[in-house]
Amino acid sequence: MQIRKLDTTKKSERARFVDFIFDLYKGNPLWVPPLYSEAMKALDATKHPFYEHSYADFFVVEEGDRVLGRMAMLENRSFNNFHHTKTAFFGYFEVIEDIEVARMLLARAKDWAREHELDTVVGPRGLIGIDGSVLVEGFDHRPAIGIPYNYPYYDAYIKDSGFDKETDYLSGYARGDHEIPPRLYEIAAKVKEKRGFWIKTFASKNEIRQWIPQAMAVHREAMSGLHSFFPPSENETRAVINSLLAIVDPSLIKLVMKGDEIAGFLIAYHDVSAGIQKARGRLFPLGWFHILRDRQKTDWVNVNGLGLLPQYRGLGANAMLYTELRDTIATHGFRHIDIVQVNETNFNSRSDMETMGVEWYKRHRHYKFTL
Repeated sequence: MQIRKLDTTKKSERARFVDFIFDLYKGNPLWVPPLYSEAMKALDATKHPFYEHSYADFFVVEEGDRVLGRMAMLENRSFNNFHHTKTAFFGYFEVIEDIEVARMLLARAKDWAREHELDTVVGPRGLIGIDGSVLVEGFDHRPAIGIPYNYPYYDAYIKDSGFDKETDYLSGYARGDHEIPPRLYEIAAKVKEKRGFWIKTFASKNEIRQWIPQAMAVHREAMSGLHSFFPPSENETRAVINSLLAIVDPSLIKLVMKGDEIAGFLIAYHDVSAGIQKARGRLFPLGWFHILRDRQKTDWVNVNGLGLLPQYRGLGANAMLYTELRDTIATHGFRHIDIVQVNETNFNSRSDMETMGVEWYKRHRHYKFTL
């Protein structure tokens, strides 16, 4: 058994890294594969915008011709420059049920950080945003789109190598027919009348594109205080937006407006996980058919963005946000709602979600090791 750094200039090496997870989760009814083309792009320094400012190495543990585990090590210079830190990220961590494989990978993670003169290792994290985490509760449930699913032994394996919990993210379930308190509608009506708030809706993806520059400026303002935030490059922003627009229904995107200014946002999309499973992560030749058909059939919705800018909190605008969410769910006839990854320390959002009937049923974790 040995650990080896891949030569990611070779397509066969990139495929070795990606193919491993398809073998690892083969037959698991809850695992949702990534889109294969996107997973391959993450290893290609000529195609992914991360490599315009940062670098990464990819490792596998092998025994003969068999891959037993994999991991990436990243220095996101945009993150470190923004936070004035020397942090290494480990990501795309996957292992068979063998603790020695995990130990080899995580020992290499620490050595890699030292070699690059970094003093902290955090993860799992991906190339963009907070992409990547470890599921520690909720193994009986399928993940939302883009959210990891892993085997239960991962948490113990990572802690065994000396990593401590950095933070947890909670995902919640609510019934589509849950009735919210009538007083929220009364508050929302008063806020619209007396304080100049209103809801911006969208009729097309092109209309959404026109609002992207303003929306991204608001996103940066809203997220800049988070420990995980870093300012994405223009190409990274474009990549995220293109991924979102590929699956989004414009009628599920809403903005809370205060006059001409964006005060908050609601981002939701059809959960097409079953279609991605049937497509086996590949869009061609028939993958798109499975995904589009599932979008027409699914009665699940993922809510992956719901919030107000700090200066508009406490003014009743949150009532508008939640009543708009409730009305949107009712209009589309969704029976199941998955609220995606709310940080455990965001007590206000958690309380508001619980008012909406949300029960927290999945927990994902980031870890930290100080060298």
